[in-house]
Amino acid sequence: MTVFGTSQDVTGQYQMESQMQLLASAFQYSGEAILITDHENRIVTVNPAFSRLTGYLPAEAIGRNPRFLSAGRTTREEYQEMWQTIQARGFWQGEIWDRRKDGGIYPKWMSVSVIRDDDDGIRYYVAHFTDVSAEREAEAQLQHIAHHDMLTGLLNRLSLAGRLEQALAAARREGGRVALLFIDLDRFKVINDTLGHHVGDELLIAVAGRLREAVRDSDVVARLGGDEFVVMLTGMEHSGSAAMIAEKLILSVGDPYVIEGHDLYTTPSIGIAIFPIDGDDGQTLMKNADAAMYHAKAAGRNNFQFFDSRMNDAALERLKIEHSLRHALSRNEFLLHFQPVIDVASGRVDGVEALIRWLHPEQGIIPPGRFIGIAEETGLIQPLGDWVFWTACRQLAEFKAVGLSGLKMSINISAMQLRNGNLPVLAKGAIEAFGLDPATLIFEVTESVAMHQPEETVRILDQLHAMGIGLAIDDFGTGYSSLSYLRMFPIHHLKLDRSFVQEIGQGPDSWVICDATIGLAHNLGLKLVAEGVETQEQFDYLRLQGCDLVQGFLHSRPLPADEVIAFIRQRNG
Repeated sequence: MTVFGTSQDVTGQYQMESQMQLLASAFQYSGEAILITDHENRIVTVNPAFSRLTGYLPAEAIGRNPRFLSAGRTTREEYQEMWQTIQARGFWQGEIWDRRKDGGIYPKWMSVSVIRDDDDGIRYYVAHFTDVSAEREAEAQLQHIAHHDMLTGLLNRLSLAGRLEQALAAARREGGRVALLFIDLDRFKVINDTLGHHVGDELLIAVAGRLREAVRDSDVVARLGGDEFVVMLTGMEHSGSAAMIAEKLILSVGDPYVIEGHDLYTTPSIGIAIFPIDGDDGQTLMKNADAAMYHAKAAGRNNFQFFDSRMNDAALERLKIEHSLRHALSRNEFLLHFQPVIDVASGRVDGVEALIRWLHPEQGIIPPGRFIGIAEETGLIQPLGDWVFWTACRQLAEFKAVGLSGLKMSINISAMQLRNGNLPVLAKGAIEAFGLDPATLIFEVTESVAMHQPEETVRILDQLHAMGIGLAIDDFGTGYSSLSYLRMFPIHHLKLDRSFVQEIGQGPDSWVICDATIGLAHNLGLKLVAEGVETQEQFDYLRLQGCDLVQGFLHSRPLPADEVIAFIRQRNG
């Protein structure tokens, strides 16, 4: 008996079925909302994530044009541009606003792709999107932080500078006047040191409120820092108007305060500079108003003084520091101290930050706050920064030689060092000269410096990252970072500015910024370093919230090299 049969290779069919099942699972279980429309842009299917995000069930969406989701915020021109791009390139991505079924509106980041048939005609459009409300809210919060003083809610120095430039431009066009009132509180340091920073902060908040109440809504009130405030007046017909406001501020600020059961008294010393008499630009006006304020102090405090050309003591002191600074490097007057950076989980020293000090032959140790700004303005920051860099790298090699292998060295990089393009070459030379592991170097760039020319920053940081060097954004929260750029920077650490750390425990919302920044860092896959940790309460809270690393006086002040070696050996065992 003969048996006849047929056989068929089903391998290809099985692979195709498996691939289709995989695609179906990806569609079904994707965390992103997905909708597919036909060539006439009618919805043919949606996935479960679409329903979770929009509130619409598949039956409520299928057959409809996706425009029913629109919140009305995206313009017709923007939609036209989107469709032109889709037709021309077969792909588009961007941000538009939609409305949920419950009426809530939200921004979404959407990508649209085209699926074509065998004749190259459009068969389907595939759109997938996510709600980016949280990112936009975070950016808005960062922008608010960038332009406001966190303690008082007043505008900060950055925002004041912008408002001042606008006011000066208008005054030049209209032939008007602008007055700057530079205000410093008398005896504030005594109150702050005697009763504590929390009382001092409450006093600053109260003073800020009185300043706002004493001027017009159109006038600008800002806090520069510490107990220094500035009021900017516009639309004045004569200088007497500024004098009247200054007198009003003296009476208002000078009234007694009751804070935590203490009767407190402080008075303002006010310096006044007026455009165009006392300066034609914002920097000159600020300098001259500051000089006039010191004259008010010298005149007995609790008064106001107009600027005149004899009030340049502060400027002369600044010139003296600049002159000394030019010779300090050649005279070997600088030294480095090192502040330990503590791993929160283990309690061990993870690394140190190199911090410059100036050992002046006449004035003793001058803190960096008094000369770094001058160095930046005069261009001396370049040789000074290079000295810090090479000295820190040499010291890192010495740390390794005495058995502290693996210790990380954080080095602050100035704007000039970052922008001159030589930093990768400089780093390569130091690594080879001292036999360093690149992973033990961390370059810190402030948020404001990184965002000044973000594309160029990305280019330089990418080169350093490729070399294996660690990168950190310093003073995070004090400038304005676009989250899109933050994702582009190849960084490893965010350093939370000390001003936010010191807010911990100072009020019901004092932890908000810290929590948000820790969450942001971890969501971006970064480690969070908290600066300026000075109390056990601050440390305990940061540890509870998952902060990775801390530095501050609670653990150690900046130390000379020999002392930091002893500290690390004792701490790490």
